[in-house]
Amino acid sequence: MSDENALQTQDEELEMLKEEDAMEIIQETLSEFLQSASVEAVYGVPIQDGDNLIIPAAEVLTVMGFGVGSGRGTGFSKETESEEDESDEISEGSGSGGGGGGRVLSRPAAVIISTPEGVRVEPVVDVTKLGLAALTAAGFMVGMLVRMMNPRNALKDI
Repeated sequence: MSDENALQTQDEELEMLKEEDAMEIIQETLSEFLQSASVEAVYGVPIQDGDNLIIPAAEVLTVMGFGVGSGRGTGFSKETESEEDESDEISEGSGSGGGGGGRVLSRPAAVIISTPEGVRVEPVVDVTKLGLAALTAAGFMVGMLVRMMNPRNALKDI
């Protein structure tokens, strides 16, 4: 086996190891994200208070994305430094990369209350978000009203 073949074999083995490592990292990441969407993440630990059982519930949103890439190239390039000296070179290239990211968002959504009289669900209301939504809607309506009253935006007479 020549030195060139030995180097090529080593490069192929290293590339295979890198791909296996990348797949292992992706599988670990996916399993962690799937754990965030488990029942334990949505429903809290039940609390017993006499005859009443209280179960907190949450809304969980998991977003994830990732990508991997690889490249390889060999070619024959002809570079001319001067008119007299022309050198032929074999160019080789290789590359790989990857990246990813994600986020898990959760917020309290409701409380499930079980009593001897029955079961009821009490929603958790976020007053701050409601107030911000009302201010945003009011600001939009005032802006549109001002815009509609502007004479430059009025229809011209036919």
